[in-house]
Amino acid sequence: MVARPMPLPPWHPEEFARRRPFLSARGRVLGSVRRFFEERAFVEVDTPALQVSPGMEPHLQAFATDLQGPHPDDRRRLYLHTSPEFAMKKLLVAGLPRLWQLAHVYRNGERSGTHAPEFSMLEWYRAGEGYRALIEDCQDLLRGGAEAGGRRGFTFRGVECDPFKEWRVLTVPDAFAEYAGIDLMATYDGSHDPDPAALAVEAARIGSPAHAGDRWEDIVFRLLFDRIEPHLGAGVPCVLTDYPLCMAALSRPKPDNPQLAERFELYACGLELANAFGELTDAAVQRARFEADMDLKQRLYGERFPVDEEFLAALEHGMPESSGIAMGFDRLAMLCSGAESIDQVLWLPVASA
Repeated sequence: MVARPMPLPPWHPEEFARRRPFLSARGRVLGSVRRFFEERAFVEVDTPALQVSPGMEPHLQAFATDLQGPHPDDRRRLYLHTSPEFAMKKLLVAGLPRLWQLAHVYRNGERSGTHAPEFSMLEWYRAGEGYRALIEDCQDLLRGGAEAGGRRGFTFRGVECDPFKEWRVLTVPDAFAEYAGIDLMATYDGSHDPDPAALAVEAARIGSPAHAGDRWEDIVFRLLFDRIEPHLGAGVPCVLTDYPLCMAALSRPKPDNPQLAERFELYACGLELANAFGELTDAAVQRARFEADMDLKQRLYGERFPVDEEFLAALEHGMPESSGIAMGFDRLAMLCSGAESIDQVLWLPVASA
């Protein structure tokens, strides 16, 4: 039996030479992103990665550290942020009407061909503008990135997508009806933690039975992953919008249907690229959602993250009506360069051993 050769480390000249074309394309895509925001009078900001709260999503794992002062007993637990969202919203309150950031963010327990524990997130906010204005931003960014990467379209894992054609906008309820044959809203009671029984029956009917202990949201995520996401962004990019409100803790409800949230996610070639919100500005409602999410995190994982009281104080002071979005820049660079793995567009990946 012939032994398989050991893979070369990412710093090895031969291995780096194989990745160099993808990294060159990444640089050109970054240049197009900077031009996009400069032309639209966005202010580039740079906020700290160390935060009181890393983010409040129940299923995300964070990296914790201790901030030590000059005295041994001067010690405080902080976290590497999973998103710069809280800090950037404080700057909205401070008076910046348009701001953007390319931030390194950190999520523990995530590593695959499309995930890295440390990655680059492109995040931006528009004060006084609705969340659908962000769809046009995404169109311009993807088309500019494709041109910078020298591509007229994207291909990923055998799926093709043309960002220069008209994009598809699809609601979550319509996606469940089209790809899973399920009336999702008929199973949703409008609460923060809906009863999963009706959706479990529907999932079993189509051959995707729920697992013991599944919550309503767990079943939704599994059906999204198995039945819906593989179809999204095939042919043209797809904007998946109008999520049930319980799936959008930082979003405000739609005025015409308060069971749905002002939220969309962007897909190309079946790959999720971005997550956008019409931002929630009510501090009391935000606190209640944070507490509910941390109660869930405690039940599921035995831990909870602290609430950023300064963030809630900023909301209480008065955050303008705003829209905001986070886009995985490394994934954008993958599509615009033709890379098959996120490690190909990272100058050096986080060590795996």
